[in-house]
Amino acid sequence: MIQLHSPILREIGALSRTIHAISDVKLKEHHLQKGQFIFLTRICENPGISLIQLSILLKVDKTTTTKAIQKLIGKGYAMKENHETDKRVYSLSPTEKGLEIYNAVIEEENKNIQICFQDFTEKERVLVYELVKKMRENIDTSWCELKKY
Repeated sequence: MIQLHSPILREIGALSRTIHAISDVKLKEHHLQKGQFIFLTRICENPGISLIQLSILLKVDKTTTTKAIQKLIGKGYAMKENHETDKRVYSLSPTEKGLEIYNAVIEEENKNIQICFQDFTEKERVLVYELVKKMRENIDTSWCELKKY
């Protein structure tokens, strides 16, 4: 039987799922459904981003992005406009209502960060960030090849 080289991805996956579950419950009062907050935050942080750019940024397929965006638009949190030069491309922007919700999302994210980094030194916080970022950068090429981006 093949042995797993490291349980690190299982730990990262469990961490991610736990944070998403907590955030989904806490953000339900703002009528954000499962995982929609990640789409809203990236639109607020990158106004004018296209659907494809958003998919690449979040590492999700275009269909998932399209469905999430349609729901955010329907709730009045985001808007989609034709790109200035390429009418086949849509630019996404937050609405005022979306920007208000963004603040609640970031507050919740900051609470989760504080809990996760409890009893960490500043040096450990920086090291964890740098190491996880490096892991993500290492796997990015494989993901882009798989999705044909």
